[in-house]
Amino acid sequence: MTDREAVEQLRQRAWTGQTPGLERIRRLLDRLGRPQDGLRFVHIAGSNGKGSTAALLASALTQAGLRTGLYTSPHLQRFHERFQIDGGPIPPNTLAETVRTVLDAAEDQTEFELMTAVGMLYFRAANCDFVVLETGLGGRLDSTNVIESPAACLITRIGLEHTQLLGDTLGKIAGEKAGIIKPGSPVVVCKQEQAVLDAISARCDGNALTVTAPDRLRRLSCSPEGQRFTYRDRGPYQISLLGGHQLENAAAALDTLWALGLPEEAITRGLENARWPGRLELVRRGPDVLLDGGHNPQCMQAVVQALDELYPGKKVLFLLGVMADKDFISMLQILLPYAKQVVCTAPDSPRALPPEELSACVQRLGGTAQACPTVREAVETVLALAGPEDVVCMCGSLYLIGELKELL
Repeated sequence: MTDREAVEQLRQRAWTGQTPGLERIRRLLDRLGRPQDGLRFVHIAGSNGKGSTAALLASALTQAGLRTGLYTSPHLQRFHERFQIDGGPIPPNTLAETVRTVLDAAEDQTEFELMTAVGMLYFRAANCDFVVLETGLGGRLDSTNVIESPAACLITRIGLEHTQLLGDTLGKIAGEKAGIIKPGSPVVVCKQEQAVLDAISARCDGNALTVTAPDRLRRLSCSPEGQRFTYRDRGPYQISLLGGHQLENAAAALDTLWALGLPEEAITRGLENARWPGRLELVRRGPDVLLDGGHNPQCMQAVVQALDELYPGKKVLFLLGVMADKDFISMLQILLPYAKQVVCTAPDSPRALPPEELSACVQRLGGTAQACPTVREAVETVLALAGPEDVVCMCGSLYLIGELKELL
């Protein structure tokens, strides 16, 4: 079995006809010898910031001399990115071998359940000291929640998402995501609306709970190359990730790393060395071109705030592609006051909104737009419009960012 064949076999498994639950993943992992039992985890749930925070945590754990696995989704360019150890993706031959082992033991498991099993087997075989484990959807019934008490739990910012599965209020969604909390595990929560904090606190029966303190977060400098800051009167720290929202993610990572007792020197080096592509990633200068995979209104608000900080008062050329099942109207309402022009395209996904429909929405909302049938044509168009002093932001979907990175 080649890597390509392995990935295709995983993708043939869908949620069709399956209900959310942990029974299938438990059966599969039992058949594989319960590899998760030999691992220590930092478990992360939330709506926004999971990947960035996970990357910061994993980098610091690696700098502390701990062999560290990182399980995230989706990937940007290669499927192998979902399973990393100390910053490197799973080797090609290892992926195919591990997938074969999982498929030999599989029954009716879904794609994400199979991927979770692949990660557990790979990290256990590699004798990881820690695994930073990101949930896929929700928390309580997410397949990653098959683990026993993690070394720490972290819940990032929560917004309205997947309401048909998770609930139609922030409190209900928070209750689902708080399902990762286990007795005895310290819990770190990003600053949230009160309904979210109440739902999470109700789950923390005896757990040590830390809520991040943005009022004790002080930015010292900010440029397209990165940010320096102090937090809770400690630091200074340096991160390459851009935007005030990434400072809040870094604060959550710091609270978690302190709860784990990591040395301060490893924490400082880890934050400085952490990289997380496709999140306000500066990929070109003159004109400055930034990529961001934000795909909901909360993400778009973070993007425009960051752009306004980095390039105050400057209108931005946006290349935008979105999924039809996202709240793209609200996303546009946030972006358009900052937009010089919007070039609309569609990620390579059956869920993508056609460029013509997206362009029509932009124009109905008072913006200037044009539609491009392919991502390549959209890139050529927006770069042709941009002068050396312009700013170009390409955003709307992580699926789009993967294609853009290949082209750029």
